Amino acid sequence: MENIALIGIDLGKNSFHIHCQDRRGKAVYRKKFTRPKLIEFLATCPATTIAMEACGGSHFMARKLEELGHSPKLISPQFVRPFVKSNKKRLCRRRSYL
Repeated sequence: MENIALIGIDLGKNSFHIHCQDRRGKAVYRKKFTRPKLIEFLATCPATTIAMEACGGSHFMARKLEELGHSPKLISPQFVRPFVKSNKKRLCRRRSYL
């Protein structure tokens, strides 16, 4: 886990999909989590930048991530890649945050 440089999270109501990249942009980890498991996973990761789409629950998650030592970045929905909006596949969405 020490080679993770950037994490993209697709926030959902009950599940959260993450996509982790190294410094070269290569995917090193992808997984689906529940809220408690996501917090547990991120607590074990070294401090890194985490990108999320700004939505109702993103500010709560950003505060939690700051408590864990991470640097959360909220992206306005209008700036998330437009082609991803029409394609509701979560893998593509979380990858577009990065």
